[in-house]
Amino acid sequence: MIRKNQFYSIVDSSNYKLSATDDSEQELYTQIGSKKTIYDLVYKMIIMSSNLATNIVIDLVDAKRVTKTMRELGASRIEVLRGVEDTKAYEAGLSNTTTASDLLVIYEQLATGQLVSKQANQTMIDILLDQNFNEIIPAQLPAEVKIAHKTGSITGVHHDSGIVFLPDGRKYVLVLLSKNLEDFDHGTQTLADVSGMIYKYMVNRK
Repeated sequence: MIRKNQFYSIVDSSNYKLSATDDSEQELYTQIGSKKTIYDLVYKMIIMSSNLATNIVIDLVDAKRVTKTMRELGASRIEVLRGVEDTKAYEAGLSNTTTASDLLVIYEQLATGQLVSKQANQTMIDILLDQNFNEIIPAQLPAEVKIAHKTGSITGVHHDSGIVFLPDGRKYVLVLLSKNLEDFDHGTQTLADVSGMIYKYMVNRK
């Protein structure tokens, strides 16, 4: 069920709402009060970076449990403290964090079929393959190359990470993170250039 658009700050438990105009996905806001599967919410969270879906899922599974699961999978520094748009928490310096090495650990397990279970691994990859935002890792790669990836962006930050599947059956994991971007578009282009260079290296590495 998509409950009311109401969440609680981790600072003082005060209420806050999400704005559809500030979200990259708006359809879910028209469906508040209706029933949606967890799969549907996770799908929107991944391929459209839906803030509403993200907060509903985090409320359901609990942020502390997400971090605990990451530790169990070998990601030692990922910290999931809260949902998105918790302004009071942000102002208090309480934000979710990740590292390139931790994302590499998670994606390597996913790429090799060792994350959770074979069926769950494939479901996660299938969702990631449908990513709607393709300005970084896929931008300079041929259409026949498949990329299962997740992007993320806020002011001065643009990330992309995932698994690149080459037509010859090989695959590689790529994690590209940035921060303090003074020119967001230029930073995005630079990250796409890096992805393109790595692809060319991998293709010529046979």
